[in-house]
Amino acid sequence: MSDGHERAADGDRPTERRLIELIRRAAPAAPGVRVGIGDDCAVLEPSPGGALLATTDLLLEDVHFRRRYASPDDIGWKALAVNLSDVAAMGGRPRWALVALAVPETVVAADVEAFFAGALALAAEHGVAIVGGDTSASPGGWIVNVTVLGEAVHAPLLRSTARPGDVVAVTGALGRAAAGLALLERGEAPAGLTAAARADAAAAHLRPRPRVAEGRWLAAAGGVTAMIDLSDGLATDLAHVAEESRGGARVELTRVPVGASARAVAAALGRDPVAWATSGGEDYELLLTCEPGAFARLAAGLAAATGTLLTAVGEMTPAGPGVRFVDAAGRAVPVGPGFEHFVTERARG
Repeated sequence: MSDGHERAADGDRPTERRLIELIRRAAPAAPGVRVGIGDDCAVLEPSPGGALLATTDLLLEDVHFRRRYASPDDIGWKALAVNLSDVAAMGGRPRWALVALAVPETVVAADVEAFFAGALALAAEHGVAIVGGDTSASPGGWIVNVTVLGEAVHAPLLRSTARPGDVVAVTGALGRAAAGLALLERGEAPAGLTAAARADAAAAHLRPRPRVAEGRWLAAAGGVTAMIDLSDGLATDLAHVAEESRGGARVELTRVPVGASARAVAAALGRDPVAWATSGGEDYELLLTCEPGAFARLAAGLAAATGTLLTAVGEMTPAGPGVRFVDAAGRAVPVGPGFEHFVTERARG
C-alpha cells in the first residue's frame, strides 16, 4: 500500500499522523483534486454543468459486519462499495470519497493499512479518489463512515418518478449476498456444496460490486423512469419506489432472477432461495422502472455495453396496497420485508 515506503509491521500501534501519511502515500493523484489529503479540507473541481451527488453510509461492527469473518480489507472494500452503489442508482459517476474510521486501541497499524488497501482497490476500479476523512480510537468495535461525492451529467434517476404501467426490472441475479451471509454466520461449509458456489456467495456478501457502469449507461439510454439500488432487499426497496412515486407494484415471483450460488447454498442448508432474493438484501444490484416500450431495447443495450442482464419482474400499478408478489397463477404470495434498522438484528451492510 505504501508505494515503496516502509509498510506497517503487524504489531505496530497506529498514530493519527502516521495513518494520514500512509493514506496520502497510497492514494494516487486524481483529476479534479486541487488539494487532497493533509489539509483542513479537500479542494475539488467538479465538471462544468454537472450536478453534484452526495451520499454517506455508516457501518458498525456486529451490525453491518463481523470481524470474525470480514478481514480489514473486506471492510474497506464494502464500506466504499455501498456508497458507490448509491451513486450508481442515480446514474452518476462517483469521483471523490471521504473515509472516517474509528477502531479499538488494540488494533494494529497493519490492520488499518489493510482496510485502506481494500477501499483503494475498489476506488481504483471506478476512478474514485480518496481525498480525506478522519481517524479515531473507538471505545468498542470498528466504526466506519464513508461519504462519496459524484456527478450526474444526465438528469439524476430518482425513486419518485415511476408511473403506473412501467416495467419493473432488476440487473444481475439476486440472493447471493444473503446466501453468503448464511454461510459466513454458519462458519462450516455444508456437505455437498461446491467450493465455487461457496466462494461466489461469500464474495457477494463481503465484496459487493456496485453497478456503476450499468447505472451510467441506463441514465444515458433514455426510457428509464426511476431507479434505486437493492441494499435492503427487493421487497423493501421496491416499496420505497412505490411509496415515493405514490403508486403500487406487482411482482411475479417466477420471474425474479435467483443467483445460481444462492440456489446451491439454499439446497445445502435447507433454505428458500427465493426468500433470499426478495428479502435478503445487500445484492447491490439496480432496481429500475422503465417505459414498457423501452424494456427490450434497454435489456439488449445493457447486455451489449456491460455484459449485465436486465430482467423484467413485474410492473408498477396505480396507488393501492403497495407491493404485491404473485405466483405463476396470479395468486398473492406473502413475502417478508427486507432489512430494517432498529428492527432487524443481524450483521449485514
